[in-house]
Amino acid sequence: MNFDDFSDFLLMDGHALYVWLSYGMGLFIILLTYIQPVLARKSIIQELSQRQRREAKASETSAVETESTHENKGAC
Repeated sequence: MNFDDFSDFLLMDGHALYVWLSYGMGLFIILLTYIQPVLARKSIIQELSQRQRREAKASETSAVETESTHENKGAC
């Protein structure tokens, strides 16, 4: 296909809507395929970080409770 000028190229011999929508959808799918795993990875890292903090806090709490229980038994 030879086009006389840039506007003919954009019009694509009357098929511009189909052609440019196809290119747009293709680009959208490619970007989505790239972005979705990146966002999922960030979400997983955030969840694991929160879980690690909760478990660390829970282990600190249980260690403090265990120490106070042992101290109370020794006082009796």
